[in-house]
Amino acid sequence: MAGHSKWHNIQKTKGAQDAKRANLFTKIAKEILVAVKE
Repeated sequence: MAGHSKWHNIQKTKGAQDAKRANLFTKIAKEILVAVKE
């Protein structure tokens, strides 16, 4: 359990950043799909 509290602190900020990044990826993926269909 070494460094557990440190990871817990990282997890909070990382979670928010990962959510933003995931949103960006889905947005780009949708745009690519639309472009391919056209």
